[in-house]
Amino acid sequence: MAGHSKWANIRHRKAAVDAKRGKIFTKLVREIIVAAREGGGDPDSNPRLRTIIEKAKQANMPKEKIEQAIKRGTGELKDGQSLEEIYYEGYGPGGVAILVYTVTDNKNRTAAEIRHIFSKHGGNLGESGCVAWIFERRGWIEVDMEGKDEDELMEVAIEAGADDVEFEDGKAEIVCEPDSFVDLKTALEKAGYKIVAAEITMLPKNKVKLEGEDARKCLKLMEALEDHDDVQQAYANFEIDEAVMEEIAQ
Repeated sequence: MAGHSKWANIRHRKAAVDAKRGKIFTKLVREIIVAAREGGGDPDSNPRLRTIIEKAKQANMPKEKIEQAIKRGTGELKDGQSLEEIYYEGYGPGGVAILVYTVTDNKNRTAAEIRHIFSKHGGNLGESGCVAWIFERRGWIEVDMEGKDEDELMEVAIEAGADDVEFEDGKAEIVCEPDSFVDLKTALEKAGYKIVAAEITMLPKNKVKLEGEDARKCLKLMEALEDHDDVQQAYANFEIDEAVMEEIAQ
C-alpha cells in the first residue's frame, strides 16, 4: 500500500487546477448521475453518492449543480442522455497493468479513443479481465503525522473502520472498505488530523518497478488517459521513485 501517495498527490494537485477551470465538473456530474441512478438520490442511504458529493464540494461545485445531477440520475429531470460505466483494461510501458474507469454516452467512440491513447504512449489495450484481478476497490486516506502519535492515530482509525494503517516519511496511509470511507475520514478530521489526500480507489495487489524512459512514458500515458473527458480515473500498478515522479510531473 505505502507509496500510493506519490502518484495520488500529483493527481490531486492536477485536479485542483482542473477544478479552477471547471474542467472537472463534467466528470463529477456524470459520476453523480450514475451513483444516483444505481443507488438512489439520498446520500444517507447511498454511500457511493455521499462520497462523490463530498468530492464535488471539495472541487467547489455549486450546490444547485449537484442537486440537478442527482435529479437527472433519479429520473426527476430528463435530459435524453444515456450514460454507461465501462472499465477498459490494458498494459503500459514496462508491462504495467492499467485499469481505466469511464462514464460515457458513446461506448464505441470511447473505446476507439482509449485504444488510440494506449497505442500512442507505448501501451496496448487488452481484453476484459486481463488486469482487473490485480486491483481491489478500497478507501484510501493519507494523514500528515507531524506532531502526532502513531498509536493514537492507529486507535482512532481502527475504531472508525480502518482495515490497515502504514507509516512512512511522516505520513500515515490508511485503507478501509469503501462503505467506511466517509465515516473514517470524518472521524479523523474530528480528532484533529490533517488529511493530505483521500479517495476511493483501486489499489493494486502487486507492483511493477519502473525507471528511466518506461517511467516517463507510463506517466505520460496515465496523464493522457485522465485528461480524456470520459475517463473518471485511471489506475495502475507501477512503482516509481518519488524524485523521478516529481521531476516528470513538473
